[in-house]
Amino acid sequence: MLYKTKGIALSYIRYRESSIIVRVYTEAFGLQSYIVNGVRSAKNKTNRIALFQPLTLLDMVVYHRDDRDLHRLSEVKTPYPFQHIPFEVAKSSLALFVTEVLSKTLKEEVGNPHLFRFLLTSIVYLEEATEQYENFHLAFLLQLASYLGFGPESANEFENQLRERSLPFLADEVMTDALNIFMSQPIGTSVRLNRAQRADLLDALVGYYRIHFDNLGDVKSLAVLREVLG
Repeated sequence: MLYKTKGIALSYIRYRESSIIVRVYTEAFGLQSYIVNGVRSAKNKTNRIALFQPLTLLDMVVYHRDDRDLHRLSEVKTPYPFQHIPFEVAKSSLALFVTEVLSKTLKEEVGNPHLFRFLLTSIVYLEEATEQYENFHLAFLLQLASYLGFGPESANEFENQLRERSLPFLADEVMTDALNIFMSQPIGTSVRLNRAQRADLLDALVGYYRIHFDNLGDVKSLAVLREVLG
């Protein structure tokens, strides 16, 4: 049957000579995979493959059956073409990191409107922010953890979980205040952290995610993100 749903593109792989299989986090069905035919063909003049770049927001009409792991698209377009994320180094680095984290942590193949809305508003914020978005990834990780069911209630709880797993993290007063703001305030709330504090907190957050996801493994985009933002 045909269904309409919004989606967020995460990644794609090549499939046969001219097709791709794309992973999309959808509003209606959660994480799903779709085959898209002909997008890599020399005869294709529409550059549809650009629709499946990381975090692209999609309006989709899809064929969906609960007993299948691979579905097909009937129609797809973006209602919100990016003007900044793909073209600015800092924003594209953040987008790659967020995409990799989502690809490793989103598992459910059922709709979660609250999580989808959080992701949608976070991506729109990243696209539209003109300054002071250097802490975006830190606030995003903390708030995403709550939607995934393991978010800490306070900076103290966050530090205790790391300590119990022998993960070193020494938070000063500034970092403790930052953690509490990131957990309780909208993404984009101004927080002053220097480069070293930002890097330490990022390492701690990745360690925190590894506590809850044994298969998180190596986060390949982390090195680039450290280089760009700390």
